[in-house]
Amino acid sequence: MSHRKINVDQYDDEDAFVDENQTASGPTADSAQVEADVNSRAAEVRNYLSRGDVAGAVAKALENPPAGRALQTVKDRNTATVMEALAAARSTDIINIVKGLSTQQMDILMKYIYRGMGSPELYNSAILLTWHEKATEVGGLGGIVRALTDRKTV
Repeated sequence: MSHRKINVDQYDDEDAFVDENQTASGPTADSAQVEADVNSRAAEVRNYLSRGDVAGAVAKALENPPAGRALQTVKDRNTATVMEALAAARSTDIINIVKGLSTQQMDILMKYIYRGMGSPELYNSAILLTWHEKATEVGGLGGIVRALTDRKTV
């Protein structure tokens, strides 16, 4: 006699798992649109940086990050844009920029900080550690947990 009311063994099948970030046939038709969005966002971020508006550049860079395994090159290009905006900030201005971000933007920022720390040969870890310190100071530990447990990677 079984005490279970649900057959939990049906959920044990590895083939039943569907990753929402993965497309079955590779790049989708809208991947060109996502790439165009990332390229236009990069131009806007550079425009903000040329005007000296680092806070606007960071907020724009964190807007609507691309998701999906088929979009890895686009995600890499977007990461470079975010890192360019983060590197342009002076260390004294970082705390004010972080305070101006929403909770969702803070979570995305944390994801990009960890992504950048994963590639120390490409991005300056000292700058990323400063951003991490200030983001944790403002957003608390919840941002770290959300960034590490979210299945949608940047």
